[in-house]
Parts: sequence; structure tokens; C-alpha cells
Amino acid sequence: MNPAYIPNIITIFRLLLVGPIVVGMLMGNYKLAFFLFLFAGLTDAIDGYLARRFQWISRWGAMVDPLADKLLMVSSYLALTYLNILPVWLLAIVLTRDVVIVTGGMCYHFLIGQYDFKPSLISKANTCVQIILVMVVLANYSYGLFTSIWMDVLIYVVLFTTATSMIHYIWVWGWRAFSRKGDAHERH
Repeated sequence: MNPAYIPNIITIFRLLLVGPIVVGMLMGNYKLAFFLFLFAGLTDAIDGYLARRFQWISRWGAMVDPLADKLLMVSSYLALTYLNILPVWLLAIVLTRDVVIVTGGMCYHFLIGQYDFKPSLISKANTCVQIILVMVVLANYSYGLFTSIWMDVLIYVVLFTTATSMIHYIWVWGWRAFSRKGDAHERH
């Protein structure tokens, strides 16, 4: 086996963890869900480190790795909302942002040109606080470690970063599309 495939194999493993994490949540086994979610996060860090450290970077990995992360996050938010732990409006803004970004990326790709898969700094911050919120919720339901104030604060931080990230993507990629279309018209 080519060692360059290791990050992709780890990504596939993380994809396979999504089901057990969600089942753990839905069955009220928050400790299991907490440890599997934590393990999934570690696999994400490991595959990213290996890909960068040894230049084991592939186009497949660049596309599937963020999709695996997104599947884990969306599934977790869906389960926690279904369980009435997270508010429906938070799930709505998280899903809206993802739909806007994916739809915008596809439109850009098909109408303008190749889409750059690199996340912005605010997007990385948003992903980070979304992960922290899930970890805090699962830790709280497993061990009672946090007061509800912590979860409430994190919910509003996720709201802010999600909305800011969505607006940022719309602005940046809208401007790039407008600029690229303008360049194409000037050449003709």
C-alpha cells in the first residue's frame, strides 16, 4: 500500500464513525458519543498533519475531508436538535450556511471556473466553535461539567460565527465571480 493513501483511509474511518456517534446521542449514551466524537476529531487532526507533513495531499482528500467533517457536524447538530438540546433556529442557520456555501461553490465552478476548496479564517473559527459546542454539550450530558450558561454562550457564539462566515463567503466569492465575469467580458 502506498503510504500517501493513509490520510484518505483515516478520512474514510472518520466517515464510518458518524453513524455510531449519532446512534450514541439518540440512545442517550452521551459518554459513548463524547468519546467517539473526540476520537473523530483526533483522526481529523492526524490525517491533516500527515497530509501536510509528508505532502500526502490529493484532490480526493481535499474534497472528501471537509465533507466528512461537515457530515459529522450536520449529523451531530441534527441529532442534538432532535433531542431538544440545541434550538431549531441554530440548526437552521448552520444548515443555511452550508447550503449557501455548497450551492455557491457549485455555481461558481460551473459558471465561472474552478472553485478553491480552502476555508477562510472565519470559516475555520466557525468550525472550531461548532465542534466546541458539541463537545461541551456531550461532556455536560455525560459528566455535568458545564452550566447551562456555557452552552447558551456557545450557542450564540456559533450563531455569530456561522452568520459572519456565510456573509463573508457570499461577499468574497460574489466579488470574485463579478471580477472574473468582468474580465471575461473585457477580453471579448
